[in-house]
Amino acid sequence: MKILVTGFDPFGGEPINPALEAVKGLADTINGAEIIKLEIPTVFGKSAEVVKAAMEKHHPDVVLNIGQAGGRFAISPERVAINIDDARIPDNEGNQPVDIAIQEDGAPAYFTQLPIKAMVTQMKEAGIPANVSNTAGTFVCNHIMYQVQYLIEKEYPAVKGGFIHVPYIPEQVIEKAGQPFMSLTDMTKGLTAAIEAIILYDGKEDLKAVGGAIH
Repeated sequence: MKILVTGFDPFGGEPINPALEAVKGLADTINGAEIIKLEIPTVFGKSAEVVKAAMEKHHPDVVLNIGQAGGRFAISPERVAINIDDARIPDNEGNQPVDIAIQEDGAPAYFTQLPIKAMVTQMKEAGIPANVSNTAGTFVCNHIMYQVQYLIEKEYPAVKGGFIHVPYIPEQVIEKAGQPFMSLTDMTKGLTAAIEAIILYDGKEDLKAVGGAIH
């Protein structure tokens, strides 16, 4: 099995993106699966072009995108991506689309094919805070998750795709009082556990476990 794992470059004035650093820390092989690590730009459109090129080159079985979600306490596999760009801040090239469809002929939303409940369970068993997320936002994280799902529908039906959000790391919250954080070591440990679950549940149904939220 080949798993393409991507991490965004820093954005929003931050000097570091924990998503990218956590991806860099992953082993090159996890439980027999080849891990292909890729940095992608926090830019609407261009991020999808970079991932598509990597898919064409490496022919992965799974595409797993990782992004930062400052303010979250846990590592959060995303359930769904929606067909809208609505940027609160500009991306790294100054683009700030508002209420723009990502793909005019795409579905209103796409659900991940990954076993998100099993991924959360595996991370918790590894001692890492984790939960299912039901919103990937409307910035470049949701954009890339949606674009990968669109590519899967149109060109790569055998591929599985998904997205995971990670919290801040400690050095990012020194001037952000009250913001949660997680060490980079724990982040990489959590992502490794999530990938182990992806491998373990390949070809199987996800766990039937509570992962919903009231709000």
